[in-house]
Amino acid sequence: MYNLRERTRLLLTFLPISAIALVLLLYSTTPLKKIPKNSTTDMVDILHLHIHNHKHIQVAHSTCQGTLYPELCVSTLSSFPDLATKSLPQIISATVNHTLSKVRVSSSNCNSIRKKLKNLDPLQKRALDDCLELFDDTMAQLKTTISDLSSKKLASNHHNDLQTLLSAAMTNQYTCLDGFAYSKADVREEIKNNLYNISQLVSNSLAILKKIPGNTSKSQEFHEFGDMKNGFPSWVSRKDRKLLQTTVNTIKYDLLVAKDGTGNFTTIGEAVAAAPNSSTTRFVIYIKAGAYFENVEVERKKPNLMFIGDGIGKTIVKASRNVVDGSTTFKSATVAVVGDGFIAKGITIENSAGPSKHQAVALRSGSDFSAFYKCSFVGYQDTLYVHSLRQFYRECDIYGTVDFIFGNAAVVLQNCNIYARKPGEKQKNIFTAQGREDPNQNTGISILNCKVTAAADLIPVKSSFKTYLGRPWKEYSRTVFLRSYIDDLVDPAGWLEWNGTFALSTLYYGEYMNQGPGSNTSARVTWPGYRVIKNSTVARQFTVGEFIQGTDWLNSSSIPYFVNLS
Repeated sequence: MYNLRERTRLLLTFLPISAIALVLLLYSTTPLKKIPKNSTTDMVDILHLHIHNHKHIQVAHSTCQGTLYPELCVSTLSSFPDLATKSLPQIISATVNHTLSKVRVSSSNCNSIRKKLKNLDPLQKRALDDCLELFDDTMAQLKTTISDLSSKKLASNHHNDLQTLLSAAMTNQYTCLDGFAYSKADVREEIKNNLYNISQLVSNSLAILKKIPGNTSKSQEFHEFGDMKNGFPSWVSRKDRKLLQTTVNTIKYDLLVAKDGTGNFTTIGEAVAAAPNSSTTRFVIYIKAGAYFENVEVERKKPNLMFIGDGIGKTIVKASRNVVDGSTTFKSATVAVVGDGFIAKGITIENSAGPSKHQAVALRSGSDFSAFYKCSFVGYQDTLYVHSLRQFYRECDIYGTVDFIFGNAAVVLQNCNIYARKPGEKQKNIFTAQGREDPNQNTGISILNCKVTAAADLIPVKSSFKTYLGRPWKEYSRTVFLRSYIDDLVDPAGWLEWNGTFALSTLYYGEYMNQGPGSNTSARVTWPGYRVIKNSTVARQFTVGEFIQGTDWLNSSSIPYFVNLS
């Protein structure tokens, strides 16, 4: 047996010269402590420490390759202990946990600003309230992400769930900032850097998520709707399909709303408040024919709600909040749904503010696995706010003028009628304004087998107004029109710039086998991001079968749907 000093002497004899050189180089720049004379034991300990640190940094750099914010990524990962021993799901989980702490700080900061600053204008207060709500949603989504990453399931098996949650968490930060668009800049300037930092951390997590072995998704593909069963994504369950296919006269409901007092409540809001919190089963609210003048909000704590009305134009929910009169776009919605698994059938939802009031939302959905069947959404600018997560619309009518289908969900509109109305003077009609901020978000608007045409009030004057399929609200805007009928109101260029050359190279706009006088692509824009899709395999990436994945959500809804292109 050698004593410690003899073993150390032999170890130093056989250490590669390069390793000694590494120690000297490291110590010449970042000494950890003074090296005592004749202390070979300390030299070995220090060498081991530097080798460990070097490997730690190497793992961070390797993991961060391909992220959009590599410096932030490396500095974040370098702060985690035992990085070299962590799996990719554990690294993502640690990053998300770090992000969660940043969201808490931002929430606390906004809450302090809300309470301390007495000179805030009303719009700033409303925008801060939006931010606080969005931070709560973000924290819930990040906590679910951490839980899923630590579960026994392989992260690659539920990659799309994780990608959806992280995509929504990022969207929330930009929605918060968007609320200050028409207010003084001071509050936005005070909070924006923290929110950009949160978004960049989430972006890095999305990029690292793609590296998990077994993940085969591609950056330009939509895989969010999953398998199709009887015309609907698989997440609409068999029970929900049966509910939606049942006539109103025979449906079994839990609460009845009736204007004439013959039900449990006379307002929809009262019925929603009475519905159970955190329900794991479907809770049905039947809303009898009539006009309900109210703003309705289905909060996150109210999952699995279902609204059933007596049909389009019979059961009507109407309100008129708008940006001109002091609302934020986010809070202007006549009906806002956040509780997951929301389903609606046979209802008209309208924002009656009018074209002069600019942004005025009829429906906002931030409900994961939400579905709408035979509903109508009526407004002018910003009618349908497909805010985030996974959504499906079947046989619905959507009316509007400027950017009237917008947001950053993974959404398919199938067999719908989309009507451009007569806009305000000097306005243009734009059907879509998709808001993807990051190339790793799995979001976009897919319009499949729909009718794109003019509403009755536009038909007599449609030559007086320009109409376009979409414009890029955010840098990686993504929208496709597939096998749809496009009427002659659409300008031959098809698509409109948002601001100069912004996003023209990074967007993804596509058209596939559309029909009608407005479908001719020969004079379409020549932007790098626009393409005429000629391959059915590419087109199928944007169908229900591949765009919105999940487990049995549409199968439970009874909403008919088809899996592929037809």
